[in-house]
Amino acid sequence: VKWKGKDLFDLVCRTVGLRETWFFGLRYTVKDTYAWLKPEKRVLDQEVPKDSPITFHFLAKFFPEKVEEELVQEITQHLFFLQVKKQILDEEIFCSPEASVLLASYAVQAKYGDYDPNFHKPGFLAQDELLPKRVLMQYQMTPDMWEEKITAWYAEHRGIARDEAEMEYLKIAQDLEMYGVSYFSITQNKRDTDLLLGVDAQGLHIYSPNSKLNPNKSFPWSGIRNISYSEKEFTIRPLDKKKDVFKFYSSQLRVNKLILQLCIGNHDLFMRRRKVDSIEVQQMKAQAKEEKARKKMERQILAREKQMREEAERAKEEMERRLFQLQDEARLANEALLRSEETADLLAEKAQIAEEEAKLLAHKAAEAEQERQRLEVTAMKSKEEKRLMEQKMREAEQLAVKLVEQSERRLKEADHLKQDLTEAKDAERRAKQKLLEITKTTYPLIAAYSTPPAPPAPPEAPDYSYDSASARLDFKDSDMKRLSMEIERERQFGCAGLYLDVLMQAGVHGEEQTSAGPTKGAEDRDRVPEARRAAATGWPLQPPQ
Repeated sequence: VKWKGKDLFDLVCRTVGLRETWFFGLRYTVKDTYAWLKPEKRVLDQEVPKDSPITFHFLAKFFPEKVEEELVQEITQHLFFLQVKKQILDEEIFCSPEASVLLASYAVQAKYGDYDPNFHKPGFLAQDELLPKRVLMQYQMTPDMWEEKITAWYAEHRGIARDEAEMEYLKIAQDLEMYGVSYFSITQNKRDTDLLLGVDAQGLHIYSPNSKLNPNKSFPWSGIRNISYSEKEFTIRPLDKKKDVFKFYSSQLRVNKLILQLCIGNHDLFMRRRKVDSIEVQQMKAQAKEEKARKKMERQILAREKQMREEAERAKEEMERRLFQLQDEARLANEALLRSEETADLLAEKAQIAEEEAKLLAHKAAEAEQERQRLEVTAMKSKEEKRLMEQKMREAEQLAVKLVEQSERRLKEADHLKQDLTEAKDAERRAKQKLLEITKTTYPLIAAYSTPPAPPAPPEAPDYSYDSASARLDFKDSDMKRLSMEIERERQFGCAGLYLDVLMQAGVHGEEQTSAGPTKGAEDRDRVPEARRAAATGWPLQPPQ
C-alpha cells in the first residue's frame, strides 16, 4: 500500500533484467485517456483505477533517435521490437505494404530462425499475425500469396540472429513518419479548427486532424527555449527571439499535464544524448559490447558447429543414400545373377537341344550326302547308259544304213536276176518253140525212148542246148513254172530275212527308250509281225520309207 510508483517500476525492471529504465514507464487507463505512473508518488494516491487487480502496461514512454546507438541491452531492443511491432499491426504507426512485408520477414526470422524448406512447409505462418489489416484488405490476395511473398524475403535473411533481426526491424521502423510520436488533440485558439500536437524525440509537431504523416509546423528541441502552460493554454517560446511565440489550447487538464510530462522527458533525453555518457552508461555499453562480441563468437562457433553438423548430416545422408544405392545395386545384382543363372540353365538346355539338333542335322546331312552321292552315281550311270544307248543308236543307225545299202544291193542283184530270169524265160520260150517244132517231127521217136524226168538244173547255169544224142528232152510247162517260182521265192526270202534281222536289233533299242512320242524303234517294232507274215506267206515285203 505504501509503494511508490518508482518501487513498482523498479520491481518490474529487475524482473525483466532491464537497466535502461529511462525509456520505459508504467501506463494505465483513466476514463477516455491514459496516464503514466509517477515515480515519486504512491501508487494508490494517483488516479489509478480502483479495480482489483489494477492493470498497468509496461511500455516505452520515450523513443530513441537512433536505435542502433542508444539501445544497448538486448532486452531493451526486444521490448522496443515487441511494442513497435504491435503498434504497426494495430495501425498506430502507418506502414506501406512493401515495408510491412519486409518487416514481417524480419519478425519471422526473429521468431523461427533460419529458413529451412524441409521444416517450414507452406502454411507454417497461418497462425501468425504479421501484416496490418489495412494492408491485407488493400490487395485482393489470399493468405497463401502473402505468405509466399513474406517467405521469399524470409529466405534472404539466412544467418541473421534473433537480436540482429529485431534490430533490423527497428532500424526500418524508426524511419516511419509515425514512429515514436504521441498525438494529442489541440486548438490554436478557442474558436479555431482542431489540430493535432505530436511529441517525439525530435521535438513538437503540429498536424492537421486528417494527416498524421506530414506536419504543418515543427519545433525541434534544439530550437525551443521554454515551454509553459497555465490551465489549458500552452506556450512555446522559440530560442530565436525573432520568431513568434506559439500558443495552443487543450480541453483537459489531465492531457495538459501528460503533454508537459512528455515534453520534459523527451527534452531531457535530447540533451542527454548530446552529452558525454555517464559512467553507468559507459559500463553498460562496454558490457554490451563484450556481450555482443561473446555472442558473436558463440554464434560463429555455433555457425561452424552447425555447418559441420550440416556437413556431417549431409555426409551421413550421402552415405545412407550411397548405402541404399549399394543395397539396391546389390539387390539388382542378385536379381541379375539369378536371372543370369536361369538364363545360363536355359542356354544350357538350348545348347543341348541345339547339339541334338546339330547331331540330327549332321545325320540328315550325312544321309543327304549319301543321297547326293547316290544321285551322282545314278546320274553318272544314267549318263553312261545314255552314252551307251546313244552309241547303240549310232551303231544301229550305221547298221541300218549298211542293211539298207545291202538291201539296195540285193535289190539290184534281184533286178539283175529278174532280168536274167526274163531273158531265161525268153530263151526258154524260144527253146520251147524250137522244141515243139522238133517234137512235132520226132514225136514217135520220143515216145519210144521216153524215161522219167531228171531233177531240174540250178537256175544259175541253165543249159538250153539240145543234145540229140541223149534223146531225153521231156520238158513240160509245169516244170518250168516251178523253177521260176523257186527262184523268185529264194530272192524274196533272202531280202525279207535280212530286213527282219535289222528290225529285231532296232526293236531292242526302242524298248529301252522312255520318251513320250513314237520313235523309229517303235515304228520298226510294229513292222516285225508284218515281216514275219510276209516270210510265212511268201508275199513281197515293202521296204520302209
